[in-house]
Amino acid sequence: MGSLIDMPGAEAGSATSYAYKASLIGSAHRFELTEQGLSWHIAGRAGLWRYDEISAIRLSFRPVSMQQHRFRADISRAGGGRIAILSTSWQTAALMAPQDNGFRDFLIELHARMAKAGSRAELTAGLGRKTYAAVLAFLALLAVAMAGLLIRALLIGEFAGVLFILGFAALFAWQVGGFVRRNRPQSYGFDRVPKALLP
Repeated sequence: MGSLIDMPGAEAGSATSYAYKASLIGSAHRFELTEQGLSWHIAGRAGLWRYDEISAIRLSFRPVSMQQHRFRADISRAGGGRIAILSTSWQTAALMAPQDNGFRDFLIELHARMAKAGSRAELTAGLGRKTYAAVLAFLALLAVAMAGLLIRALLIGEFAGVLFILGFAALFAWQVGGFVRRNRPQSYGFDRVPKALLP
């Protein structure tokens, strides 16, 4: 299991709200932790989920081209319904800004309040097991193909090609390695949230 972060007890009035813009068009998605539960306002809709009604939370690392350091929390409710909370917010057409501290503090506080309410929610981290297995299989095939190209380039003495392949492989491993490492499927407890999946 990956490294974990110990959660302090919930403090009154701390980390009770969070907002982000999922796109340039439309209003911000707003969330608040109230005494009654998780209050949310998304695209003209609103709701209040009691902490003991939340059936699952999945944390994941989801980089995009505009923001390589982006995290996501998917929260599900018993009986249906799911909301997503992202650690970044659109500001301009060319800028997606990180909101690391607010995102992390809000989620830690949400876990603390759910634990206090006696929640029995399923807490998972990373990708689903089937998706993760498919990603690993694809990477294995890609590694075999790259090794074949590298051997062929060495045999024919194409050293510029060798350098290109090695450089591409290093860049790919750097970009994709973090995604694969952080998104390893795992379960966790309310008192120990995976550090790798919080900014």
